[in-house]
Amino acid sequence: MIEVKDVVKSFEGNTVLNHVNATFRDGEVNMIIGQSGSGKTVLMKSMIGLHEVDSGQILYDGRDLAEMRHKDIRMLHREVGMLFQGSALFDSMSVMENVFFPMEMFSHMSRAEMQARAEFCLRRVEIPERVWNLMPSEISGGQQKRVAIARAIVLDPKYLFCDEPNSGLDPKTSLVIDALIQDITREYNICTVVNSHDMNSILEIGDNIIFLKNGKKEWEGSRHEIISSDNEALNDFVFASELFKKVKQAQQ
Repeated sequence: MIEVKDVVKSFEGNTVLNHVNATFRDGEVNMIIGQSGSGKTVLMKSMIGLHEVDSGQILYDGRDLAEMRHKDIRMLHREVGMLFQGSALFDSMSVMENVFFPMEMFSHMSRAEMQARAEFCLRRVEIPERVWNLMPSEISGGQQKRVAIARAIVLDPKYLFCDEPNSGLDPKTSLVIDALIQDITREYNICTVVNSHDMNSILEIGDNIIFLKNGKKEWEGSRHEIISSDNEALNDFVFASELFKKVKQAQQ
């Protein structure tokens, strides 16, 4: 579980996060949503330590991120998996070498153990053996995203952060990636945090949704509760299109 307690973050006098409180639970897909400039990316970056908050706390199972020493931070990095927007695979490394990378950086496993773990994770995300030695440029965007997920889970993380995981994917592939993220989250009881503006993802896999507006938490609930919400700002964001307005009306 990750707890965000009364977090404030400003840049050059501009308050981007304004006393944000949220709880991200294990075994659930926790989503941060909001318009551009709402603070969702800054919140995620603050949660993984890329931004130091002005005040408040970010707790990993009770451990205060701001109070962690170098040794503790390194241990935390081993517990965190990251799925970056656009996959962010290393172009100069093969599919297998990309999955090896976190283990070489943060583990003490033998070469044989790393090989076995990498193969397990690639099979888990349904990447066929025939592409393991190919370069990222030689596989499809959907396969690249699957490889990035394999790399993110190879250290068996407690926490998984996904930044716009469906960016650049077609609708059908996006559904597959959503289902994979949800399955892995539940299967391994991971605390998964997804930064997204994809309405299909929100309505399909959002177990716990935090809606930010102008740096404040405007609403919190599940994908089921979002349908019946009477929060005007939330409805304007989620159901902006005519299609999603019809979806909301049909569910009421």
